[in-house]
Amino acid sequence: MFHIVTFSIEGLNLNKYHLRRIEKEISNKKELLGILKKGKYTIISLCKENKPYIVALSYGYDESKHALYFHCAKEGQKLDFIKSNPYVCGTIIEDNGYKDGCGQAFRSIVFRGKIVIIEELEEKKYGFDILIDQLENDPNTIKSKFLKKDTTYENSGILRLDITDITGKEEKSDSQ
Repeated sequence: MFHIVTFSIEGLNLNKYHLRRIEKEISNKKELLGILKKGKYTIISLCKENKPYIVALSYGYDESKHALYFHCAKEGQKLDFIKSNPYVCGTIIEDNGYKDGCGQAFRSIVFRGKIVIIEELEEKKYGFDILIDQLENDPNTIKSKFLKKDTTYENSGILRLDITDITGKEEKSDSQ
């Protein structure tokens, strides 16, 4: 049995299962968004014809669209799964250190949403900007080196995950 609690971040629906240990829940909207903004990698679960598939991806978070952008090939297993079923669940984990004696400090979020395969050139450019800005220490150097021509965008895949639900949890080690 579970309880659904709902609140929103500017239009986001935050339905979640009731945590058994409610003191671990992250309910502060700024903290949840902070994990999205700070992270670089996520794990996304996909399903096609009752067959699961999980993939680790680097991402860029777009706060204005409450969406994650990903770079990918233009064909392959991931896209086959997304075309069959665009609804996904993912997680981002912020590792805050392990302490001997089984003390692991972390913050994590679980989100659900729908992935859209971006075909329009201008949104591909926008998605690449969001992605590179989040991942790179010097994004302008990377952009000027690799993203000079429209053909670069046309030959690349960009995905946008529109987040619909998000929940968070924090575990503090004994020393915190």
